[in-house]
Amino acid sequence: MDLCPAESTGLTGAEEAEIETIRKHRQELLDDIEKLKEQIAEVFAEIECFQREEEKQVADSNPGEQISKLSQRDKILSLGRKKFNMDPEKGIQYLTEHQVLSSDLQEIARFLHKGEGLNKTAIGDYLGGRDPTNIQILQGLCGMSPIANLNLVQALRQFLWSFRLPGEAQKIDRMMEAFANWYCKCNPGVFQSTDTCYVLSFSIIMLNTSLHNPNVKDKPHFERFVSINRGIDNGGDLPEELLKNLFESIKNEPFSIPEDDGNDLTHTFFNPNREGWLLKLGGRVKTWKRRWFILTDNCLYYFEYTTDKEPLGIIPLENLSVRKVDDPKKPNCFELFIPNCKGQKIKACKTDGDGKVVEGKHQSYKISAATPAERDEWIEAIRTSITQDPFYDLVSARKKKIASKN
Repeated sequence: MDLCPAESTGLTGAEEAEIETIRKHRQELLDDIEKLKEQIAEVFAEIECFQREEEKQVADSNPGEQISKLSQRDKILSLGRKKFNMDPEKGIQYLTEHQVLSSDLQEIARFLHKGEGLNKTAIGDYLGGRDPTNIQILQGLCGMSPIANLNLVQALRQFLWSFRLPGEAQKIDRMMEAFANWYCKCNPGVFQSTDTCYVLSFSIIMLNTSLHNPNVKDKPHFERFVSINRGIDNGGDLPEELLKNLFESIKNEPFSIPEDDGNDLTHTFFNPNREGWLLKLGGRVKTWKRRWFILTDNCLYYFEYTTDKEPLGIIPLENLSVRKVDDPKKPNCFELFIPNCKGQKIKACKTDGDGKVVEGKHQSYKISAATPAERDEWIEAIRTSITQDPFYDLVSARKKKIASKN
């Protein structure tokens, strides 16, 4: 029997080739989708394995109890903590909507004060919020610190234990205002006004940084501490003995925060002003290397990896300037340099191949960002860091307020 001839498609050779290409692309997409499904299945398997391990740990810590799985509440709480660490407002909203937390502000304050599984920077950021709810929670948290009959340094140690001060000046102002009010309420008669407590608290925190930051070479003496606090007690001076006790307390024992092992130079009371990946041109060997940069405390630190605790190098920004520059090999460059001092090396340090700290070789630092916008944002952040410190601005404003009353 004769076979019927294949029905003509009416397409040209080029059109048929295009259709065949589309079919191949479709198949490739289907294959990719299958691979993604397999990867997703692997991720869910890992999550399930992790949950089983967590359940086992819970069971091991509660002998005699047969716990087959974490309670739904514990799972919601765990997810809520993760949400809080990424976005504090959304985390609290999630936990209240799922009734793990009530809307009672004291309960939320206790949750933050306890701080289990919560990022200390996120807690500080939330407490510094300007919404009346945030302020009431901050006041509630202050009330959980038993600071009656403690000197100001001891009280600050308790207050700063459960979070890190945010980097935004207005948030710092609200938090320190709440602390000063609570301290004066618990210790009547120590200071003539809350403004005095506010200014002295800032002076103590700045003293802590000056005495214990390895990049501050000019360590303040007690006389300097006395000098900067003259006239802050409603126009009068505080007793020298009181200031001496506070000074010696900070000198002998710096402030510490949870999880601070004493070796991580990125642990400060401020959030970093800025952080991110940049390319840095070497000093002696002119090669570009990708480094993780952190701008904080008037210094620029750079690391090989984001998880490193020790920086590869530290660039103190004092007496430096920053500007845009062009480079034939890399786009979006900016430069740190010493103005009016051509040929002079920047006072910086880095670790060599043996792990020893050595003096830097740079007369300037050339750095490349990924985009023009990132370059401009880094330049602006560095300029701000060089010229401004929110603590000094806040203290200056409060001192003017005290002076205006007298």
